[in-house]
Amino acid sequence: MKRLACAVITSAFLGACATAPGPAGDSDTPAANNGAPGSDRYSIHQDTAPEERRDISRLPEPVPKKEPRSRYGNPESYSVWGKTYQVLPQADGYVAEGKASWYGQKFHGHRTSSGESFDMYQFTAAHRSLPLPTYARVTNLDNGKSLVVRVNDRGPFHEDRIIDLSWAAAVRLGIEQAGTGRVRVEAISSQQQPDGPSSTVPTAVRAAVDSPPPADTNSNTSTQTDTADNNEASKGGNLFLQAGAFSDQTSAQRLQQELINQLGVDTRIQHSGDLFRVWIGPYESNQQRQQVRETVANAGFDRPMPVSP
Repeated sequence: MKRLACAVITSAFLGACATAPGPAGDSDTPAANNGAPGSDRYSIHQDTAPEERRDISRLPEPVPKKEPRSRYGNPESYSVWGKTYQVLPQADGYVAEGKASWYGQKFHGHRTSSGESFDMYQFTAAHRSLPLPTYARVTNLDNGKSLVVRVNDRGPFHEDRIIDLSWAAAVRLGIEQAGTGRVRVEAISSQQQPDGPSSTVPTAVRAAVDSPPPADTNSNTSTQTDTADNNEASKGGNLFLQAGAFSDQTSAQRLQQELINQLGVDTRIQHSGDLFRVWIGPYESNQQRQQVRETVANAGFDRPMPVSP
């Protein structure tokens, strides 16, 4: 079974400990950093499932309702282990696909980033950028199981994971034993039915950074801005970074403009199927592309995924 290691949020605004799961002894997890600020406030060194395995089969799902933002855990940005993360101004329309992990016994009863006490027997979750609290539907892409959770904590801080579920949520979704699982996360509002279809999510959708790139990227399936056309004409290479994917072109253009304004990177919008993907590049070498990838991530954007047409 996968174990969970603790990553301490160092921002003064965030007092809770959000998690970055990994195998016990994994040197890439923050728990391996002995003497980390706040790491001594837990009585358990490695996270585990609860000693008392309660039956959560009849536990009701959270019902989305309108709530004020928590006084804690919602700064515009915060830093963990030298990396800065941006908190979204609102959750409406957020959709992402990626890997989920879970946390349990070690953090049970301790304060979350929102200031609430973490209860591993409730359907809650930690997320890096969604406002606290946010209600979200999490769907296991491998078995189709779906669950509404209340996001009230920050994490995980492994770059390949997008949400950290409470132990109860992981059990309900069928990922407890594996430790991680492929999921879709969809923010829902108090006006939406918690058991409603995903089509109720607004059309301005931020999809996963690692949403698979299109198989065919020829001119018949792509929509590019004038800037992207100029970039393609002036630069060689066939290596790109995908910064995001959206269901509407306006949202894609907004992210594209933010990248240009803040970092001055070359971008294009790639249209395939029902998604508008924001690509950065092209680059001639993997080394050059990786350098830009780190620059984008360090600027507070989600870490982009390497792609090639």
